[in-house]
Amino acid sequence: QGQRVARLEKLAALIAPQVGADPGLAARAAKLAKADLASGMVGEFPELQGVMGRYYALARGEDPRVAEAIGAHYRPMGPGDAVPTEPVAVAVALADKLDQLAGFFDQDEKPTGSGDPYALRRSALGVMRIVRENSLRIRLGEILWHAVQAARTSSMDVLVDQASGLRTQLQQTTGIEQDSTGVVRSGRPYEAVRDEILDFLFDRLRVQLRTEGARHDLVAAVFGATPDDDLTRLLARAAALENMLATADGANLLAAYKRAANILRIENRKDGPHTGAVAPALLSPGAEQTLAGAVAAVSQAVAGHLGSEEFQAAMAMLATLRAPVDDFFQAVVVNDPDPELRRNRLRLLAALCATTDTVADFSKIEG
Repeated sequence: QGQRVARLEKLAALIAPQVGADPGLAARAAKLAKADLASGMVGEFPELQGVMGRYYALARGEDPRVAEAIGAHYRPMGPGDAVPTEPVAVAVALADKLDQLAGFFDQDEKPTGSGDPYALRRSALGVMRIVRENSLRIRLGEILWHAVQAARTSSMDVLVDQASGLRTQLQQTTGIEQDSTGVVRSGRPYEAVRDEILDFLFDRLRVQLRTEGARHDLVAAVFGATPDDDLTRLLARAAALENMLATADGANLLAAYKRAANILRIENRKDGPHTGAVAPALLSPGAEQTLAGAVAAVSQAVAGHLGSEEFQAAMAMLATLRAPVDDFFQAVVVNDPDPELRRNRLRLLAALCATTDTVADFSKIEG
């Protein structure tokens, strides 16, 4: 537990600036967060863990924010429990849950089926709720990398001298560690464990959204387009996508995308993939040229809007493809007898799908 507290101090201080908390207070709260576990009161009444710690901290004259963080860092304990909102408490609560996930996932102790002996699903849902309900803009991937690194370091039997920098270099690049005798221990790269935890977190998010009756498939579609560890940005993007799909242009564009993707899937099996630049000289006048111009213009505009996090504008621009796509399918035969024309038209459809995929993986959208 002492090793864990040492990790929590560093992790809480790392998280603190991202949630508007004072790093010193966050580290202090993390240092004291588990102290009440040694008390007779918590030994007799385990449900008072954190609660007693808050009282002890106040009695000893600790900063009220430190005391609040000690009392709130286990929350939320369940679906009906409120999440911490005070920044120092948020930092410590996130550190506590992310450290737990990092330690168990690094040891390959993950939930399987209905079994979850270490309540990792509850921890993951707690992280998701804290971030969502406080609209936090945090870099979960970066925090998890440090959490996995710290968990693995403290689980080593012997800490080697870091003066040479060799151990740190090996860990950062390969996940390989050396003990004090020079024996090499292999381990999964930190990035692999981090990505596994991120997938687990977002899977819990999709489950929660499904429970709420929300469009969980849109979160999967957005995450599939561009893996993002900023949950608040991801949800904003999914909300903008939902608004677009609620319009006639959005719904028809989704249908057109699925038609184009289906054609590409069939033709790619024959002689694909049909990627590469579209040849302007092979475009027939009218609907085909119009669609090619629209795809090029929309692709550039959407990239700019996404870079500025103008998600509603990006979706609105994407929806303008509906009309030229409809005209293309009405006027043009994709599988033309001329093999050059056929290949060029398939490349145009691939460019269309690639443009929509920068916004979301439309293949994951239901309906």
